Amino acid sequence: MHHSQRAPAVEAASARYSPAMADESASARSESGGVQSVDRAVSILEILSQRGEAGVSEIALEIGVHKSTAFRLLGALESRGLVEQAEDRGKYRLSFGIIRLAGGVAARLDLTQQARPVCRRLAEEIGETVNLAVARSHYAVNLDQVRGPSAVTAHNWVGQLTPLHATSSGKVLLAHLDERRRAQLITAAGLESYTPNTVTSPDVLRQQLDEARRRGYAVTVEEYEIGLNAIAAPIRSYEGDVVAAVSASGPAYRFSEKRMHELAPSLVAGADDISHRLGYVG
Repeated sequence: MHHSQRAPAVEAASARYSPAMADESASARSESGGVQSVDRAVSILEILSQRGEAGVSEIALEIGVHKSTAFRLLGALESRGLVEQAEDRGKYRLSFGIIRLAGGVAARLDLTQQARPVCRRLAEEIGETVNLAVARSHYAVNLDQVRGPSAVTAHNWVGQLTPLHATSSGKVLLAHLDERRRAQLITAAGLESYTPNTVTSPDVLRQQLDEARRRGYAVTVEEYEIGLNAIAAPIRSYEGDVVAAVSASGPAYRFSEKRMHELAPSLVAGADDISHRLGYVG
């Protein structure tokens, strides 16, 4: 197409992105440029997810780049098995490599679905808020929450990253790691103090983690928040690895340390039930 006949959208894209930007040299690929490329690549995946198939020109116009840039990005995605060329030459679509990437999310989704009925039952039995958590980097992240009948104004923990050393779920997840990995995570996180009760001594924490492994559950007594106590037990995958923790938490005046130990068998049984639903037969 002659320059003077370009569509307004293409003109606008050209004004934003010069040919020099499209032909980034190795020396010009700064950190910000890398982030921009990632952003555009994700946009391409979203376009293909919505439309099923799209050509290079169509994608370039949509994300506001030169056709050569779109072609380069598609090439990179194709080399990683995330997109493929459809039978129609020039058209691209998502490839099965996407399923490989989604596998981790699917596993967590399956975990949440399998655990939900057990969490509901535990919330009724124990009367407090029940959470499902997994490790993410040096945090415990909560995937699901069910409020018990007593938990009228319970905080919503879903999606929140919480410290491994100061939460019952975090202690369970740490307790079942090998020494080297555990030390790496503790070093990365640091033993930050959240309340006067937070364990900040590596030796004391190690003793608590060893105890958690022996008895099958961990407790925290006002270690992350004043007035909040919690107990957690491990959930195992079909391979026997601890992949998550189920916890019950409540106000310290009602959910005392004594009460938590009394309810531990119920929580451990619930964790075992979830493990069996995931295929664990141990």
